[in-house]
Amino acid sequence: MTVNTLLKKSKNRFGAPAFDKIKEEDYLPAFREGIKEGEEEINAISENPESPTFENTIAALEYAGQTLSRVSEIFFNLNEAETSDRMQKMAEEISPELTQFHLTILLNKKLFSRIKEVYDSRKELGLNEEDMRLLTETYKGFARSGACLSDEKKEELSKYQQKLSLLGLKFGKNVLDATNAFTLHITDPADLEGLPDYVKEAGASEAKERGLSGWIYTLDFPSWRPFMQYSKKRDLRKKMYMAYGTRCTGGEFDNRNIISGIIDQRIHIAKLLGYDTPADMAVQDRMAQTKENVNSFLKRLLDRSLPFGKKDVEAIREYAAEKGFDGELMPWDFPYFSRAMKDEKYDLNDNMLKPYFELKEVQKAVFGLAERLYGLKFSETDDIPKYHPDVHVYDVTDENGKHLALFYSDFYPRAGKHGGAWTTEFGEAYINPSGEEVRPFVSIVCNFTKPTDTKPSLLTFSEVTTLLHEFGHSLHAIMAEGKYPSLTGTNVARDFVELPSQIMENWASEPEYLCSWAKHYETGKPIPEDLIKKIIASRNYLSGYASVRQLTFGICDMAWHCMESLPDNFTGEKVTDFEQEAAEGTHLLPAAPGTAFCPTFSHIFAGGYAAGYYSYKWSEVLSADAFELFKEKGIFNRDVAGSFRKEILSKGNLRDANILYKAFRGRDPNEEALFRNLGMKN
Repeated sequence: MTVNTLLKKSKNRFGAPAFDKIKEEDYLPAFREGIKEGEEEINAISENPESPTFENTIAALEYAGQTLSRVSEIFFNLNEAETSDRMQKMAEEISPELTQFHLTILLNKKLFSRIKEVYDSRKELGLNEEDMRLLTETYKGFARSGACLSDEKKEELSKYQQKLSLLGLKFGKNVLDATNAFTLHITDPADLEGLPDYVKEAGASEAKERGLSGWIYTLDFPSWRPFMQYSKKRDLRKKMYMAYGTRCTGGEFDNRNIISGIIDQRIHIAKLLGYDTPADMAVQDRMAQTKENVNSFLKRLLDRSLPFGKKDVEAIREYAAEKGFDGELMPWDFPYFSRAMKDEKYDLNDNMLKPYFELKEVQKAVFGLAERLYGLKFSETDDIPKYHPDVHVYDVTDENGKHLALFYSDFYPRAGKHGGAWTTEFGEAYINPSGEEVRPFVSIVCNFTKPTDTKPSLLTFSEVTTLLHEFGHSLHAIMAEGKYPSLTGTNVARDFVELPSQIMENWASEPEYLCSWAKHYETGKPIPEDLIKKIIASRNYLSGYASVRQLTFGICDMAWHCMESLPDNFTGEKVTDFEQEAAEGTHLLPAAPGTAFCPTFSHIFAGGYAAGYYSYKWSEVLSADAFELFKEKGIFNRDVAGSFRKEILSKGNLRDANILYKAFRGRDPNEEALFRNLGMKN
């Protein structure tokens, strides 16, 4: 039985993916069945003897290939969250076929001719706003994907796209495999010096799972980060740091040549489509509009942030010296001393806060915030299939009891899961051709510390913020409204999509919110007022350093994608050198020889953030500016929340992002709001 058949005959009450019935051997036949069905649907549109209309061409195209889309959503999401060697090989096998299928559509002369005919007569069609937006976006998508190219150029484009698809898959596979390949196995208790009990317990639990004695620490962030922050063993911190920073800069999982290949393909594609650089092609439909605007934005923020970042690092350097450290402050020292200084300066650390942030209670509080702002309710259900025992599924309803979405939570690390945290969908919101409303299947995937034999999963304050961030993306998908799947939910401009997620982070440090739910997991006592005051006081600790670090990523991303050509023999060390040169002027600590972040920079080389990583800072401006309205009117104000839902969360890509933001805020965003929020005032 194929996945395609399962999708059509799913027996559960929401028509959710039948994970309990899907087998790995089903995927490739399902993909190929979906491709065949999609080709037949496209052929029916392009060969239609009737004159092209909005309905028989634009709307028909929008709904074509739905089966293939569902199969792809299931497979590629699981390839990130619950993969296997077999799935990774299948991804490499099917990706060229999928790329070819999509290119066949985009480069179909007859199809584009029909689209253009409808587009050229758009002013006489009397279309409503949503239909006009779909028509415009469809035409632009085809035109910018090579529909106007010659047959020879189309064939060339197809080859570049297929190569790019495979390179991206290989990049991501290398990062996952390299992360899994390293462990720090500690057998001498003396090497645990400085580690809090919860870090020791997590290490012991990891070792036990692997059938080993002692303690195991990995490069998964929930394991790596606290080890770097607390271990007093400088040699082990260095070992962990170097392992993390060199994961893909040599050896079996070297990604540097893959980066060269990816950038080369992207440059060729941009040139073929009439753009000077990949960045020119990427940003034209975003709020920033041009690469010059992006680079100017990054420079403004860097100029403002750099003095604060240098001041932050100098403070840590002086603190370390006061504690008897007489060496050069290196990147593997910074996490340890910055954490220690924060502990001392604010009398606050993760160990003090974690007991108040049990994962189950944090999740209830996040759900409660959605109910307080938007009237949503999350009810766990046990009759929906899951793809892993760690996953929990919730029925999301509005204040009138209407079903809005299924919400899947997947919180713990495992070997088959990529690192980090993300929100994704197994199906989007739209209205099908029969007029039935289809609601989305939304999933949050994280890598929080697993429960141990003695303790539940307890989050750091940073992880609480991460959960709120990803939940913001989920709300964007859950509250989506609209007829067409390509225009709903998170299908918005890259530099706008982070607004719904980043604005949610602000509630993490609001006393009124924290007081309403944070309690000790053992005693049940509420979080003390003095701890909340310390959280607020320390909120902008190292904000200058953090801002510069984030800008470094955005600057390097733009440097890669503003290249007009690739230098000869641009491989290996030259890739590492390029990163160093691009980030020149942003370094606050000495570089560790041999390390580089770009070979594991999945956001831009294996994800959708190419020439778009700046969007995190761009959206940070939007979220700071937007949250000031909540602060002014009340952080739980239903009118402000209602406006945010109406103008931002529910609209998707119905209108340009600049228009949507103005509709909510009444004006353009103010960059000074970000600096006020970060405590970086002139």
